[in-house]
Amino acid sequence: MRVLLFAFFCLLHLPAYAGLFSNSESGNQTTSANNNANFLPIEQAFIVQATENPDNTVSIRFSNADGYYLYRHRLSFSTATLGVDLGTAQLPDGQARTDPFFGDVEAYYGTVEVTLPIDNPNNLPYTLDVGYQGCADLGLCYPPEIHSFKLNNASSAATWHWQEIALFFLAGLALTFTPCVLPMLPILTGVVLRGKVGGSRAFVLSTVYVVSMAVCFAVLGALMGIFGAELNIQARLQSPWVLVPFAAFFAVFALAMFGVFSMRLPQFMSGPLNNLSGKTTGGTVFGAALLGVFSSLLVSPCVSAPLAAALLYISASGDAWGGGLKLLALGLGMGAPLVLFASGGGSLLPKSGAWMLAVRNSFGVLLLAVALWLLDRVLPGSISLLLWGALAAGVAIWLGTLEFTRKSNPQKLAQLLGLALLTYALAAWLGALQGQSDPLQPLAQTNLPGSPSALNGTPNSPAQSWQTISHVENLHKHMQEAQQAGQPVIVDWYADWCISCKVIERNVLQNPEVRQLFQQGNYRLLRLDITANTPEHRALLNQYQLFGPPIIQFFQANGNELESLRVVGEVTAVDFIERLTQATAQY
Repeated sequence: MRVLLFAFFCLLHLPAYAGLFSNSESGNQTTSANNNANFLPIEQAFIVQATENPDNTVSIRFSNADGYYLYRHRLSFSTATLGVDLGTAQLPDGQARTDPFFGDVEAYYGTVEVTLPIDNPNNLPYTLDVGYQGCADLGLCYPPEIHSFKLNNASSAATWHWQEIALFFLAGLALTFTPCVLPMLPILTGVVLRGKVGGSRAFVLSTVYVVSMAVCFAVLGALMGIFGAELNIQARLQSPWVLVPFAAFFAVFALAMFGVFSMRLPQFMSGPLNNLSGKTTGGTVFGAALLGVFSSLLVSPCVSAPLAAALLYISASGDAWGGGLKLLALGLGMGAPLVLFASGGGSLLPKSGAWMLAVRNSFGVLLLAVALWLLDRVLPGSISLLLWGALAAGVAIWLGTLEFTRKSNPQKLAQLLGLALLTYALAAWLGALQGQSDPLQPLAQTNLPGSPSALNGTPNSPAQSWQTISHVENLHKHMQEAQQAGQPVIVDWYADWCISCKVIERNVLQNPEVRQLFQQGNYRLLRLDITANTPEHRALLNQYQLFGPPIIQFFQANGNELESLRVVGEVTAVDFIERLTQATAQY
């Protein structure tokens, strides 16, 4: 497990060269100091979290990506809720620097913790507005931003709730019934209990054994909650330099869960641990606790696949207490059946068999899904959709969907589920071949016989089809042709590494009302693919004083751009429809 964590931390310290591949852009920049740089969207450059504390304070954490800083004097905290007053924020000292706009200022790099006293005598729910402004070292300044948190209610910004704790406990319970954890039974019965199963003594010793094991996991979860925030995992996870190795790790872990190979501690580590556990005297509370610690170290490599997924989730939250509680629940879930067995309830536990392998294989499928979810951010949408279909088809085959021998009723239910997955796989492959990219709607734009668009006689016309262009000279050529034809033009700047571009494509440009407006306005739709980030692409960005996608421009039939309606950064379908309607009215 230490080897795994070492590799985990090494990945997160990859140099900032990852920014060369993660050029996704915010839409609110105010200066154009260096258009050749790849700037992060503001929500990735500055990650803001707020956690309520029992002492009537709120801890506000700013996690700044490498090369980005916040102005100390631009931080503000306010609430419009009557009956709630804010005290003076406790701000740490910043790094002195001379700014060309603000003069001598203090800047915050890395992670910043702010404590804000709250006076809320009536215990009212309230909204905390956190204002901030920051810049990138390469010369880009973001406009002032306000992030609102709904606090002191069910939708509080605290990062852990009882539902999450319960899910981690259930996950640990499922892990118990795998070949990884069941070998702990001989340690528990033979060493901890000295063969005396049942009774109050066995209950106490087994509980101490399980709790000590769970506490080890809790310490690991707390550490990941702390160091995860320090390492800015959320910001770093936008880069292929991190996403691809992480996806590969989870794919390898999935193979381990499928039984392709076993993950164990190296002999130079497992040997001394086994010797220590063998020399530990059972039958005492201290001995049970010590054996629980040893068992957590010995079992960790075997359950490292789901454990790594849990650590990734916890580290992104930046919540030490929440991380500790979640992995404590995971450990207690793993140990609960052991306590039941030791207390004389072994007859209540299910017998070992093929179902244990099914549980283990299910974890493997989930880990493959995590790997695909990570790769979805860097792969072309159609390739990602193909892989989702392949995963669904693989699960369907594993469930025996294509086997026609006589089956029991549970097997028939599994085949029925597999049939649904196989149907989805076929839909995903068909959608991918037609250029679709949304795993949740693989056939969103497919005009199959009998579909509403086919029945209405409105198949995709040229006015509704995007023409993808990668060369700037071809873009100029298409725009000149549109101008000669008296046709308005919409240009969508796109790149494979632009996550926001994919969000806009799925949630905005595929919106039925948007597509209808495209057709009504007789627009020529041009998609400029700047994935290669060539000098010609950068020169065009400089020409329009832009920094990078996502960008959508509206051009009139005479070739003039409606610059006031330009979309830079993510946009909702409602806002885009409003801009599109205004553009159409001006044509």
